Amino acid sequence: MQHPLSHPKNPAIFLGIMLIYLLIFPVIAEAKRYATKAYCNDPDYECIKVRSGQSWQSLFKDPIERDIVMRLNRVNGNPWGGQTIVVPKDMSSKDHLDYAPFPRAVNPIGKNAVIVFPSELAWAAYDKHGHLVHWGPMSGGKDWCADTQEKCRTVNGMFEVYRKGGGGCKSRKFDGAPMPYCMFFKGGFALHGSNSVPGYHASHGCVRMYTKDAKWLNRHFVTLPKEGGTIVIVGDYY
Repeated sequence: MQHPLSHPKNPAIFLGIMLIYLLIFPVIAEAKRYATKAYCNDPDYECIKVRSGQSWQSLFKDPIERDIVMRLNRVNGNPWGGQTIVVPKDMSSKDHLDYAPFPRAVNPIGKNAVIVFPSELAWAAYDKHGHLVHWGPMSGGKDWCADTQEKCRTVNGMFEVYRKGGGGCKSRKFDGAPMPYCMFFKGGFALHGSNSVPGYHASHGCVRMYTKDAKWLNRHFVTLPKEGGTIVIVGDYY
């Protein structure tokens, strides 16, 4: 059955979708495009080259600062020797929202919304009042999946989360691949946690994010339609 949010034949729902999209769209225009080179030219940041054998833990002893830097670099795996990473010059606020590539507030839409920006390798969570409450790195579907011989990009558009799973959620299509804290928004497309958020698009179509972020969204932010519902907006890749 087609989800009602994607059904243009229902005028009331369709107009509601368009209103929400028009209200939330400015955040896409204001999002700071992710590029290491751009950050390196920003006076508030510096770029450093990782030496062989260094890890996030050895580079940044403070766990909060480490988390901020990893989010800025859109990864959750260890850096490699020779990699250039972006580092804020001042992390005294200890608030990862201060380093978000998104505005702190947008026009409220009356519902919680998760906005996914494949072009920025990042997602943002805005509450029903339009306040940014969380953000993090993401990895979407690849342009082409060799194993399935098909295009894999994450579907774009506006949807609503219709099913959630817990920490043991697994893929039914890809040999039980782990999808912890899955949140399905269209067919088999879901937001879910992953230990592989590599700084580029690498999935079969789902939106990978830090597992701790998926857990927070799943338990404390995303609701199903009968509980009010959470909107998911997926933007373009470029």
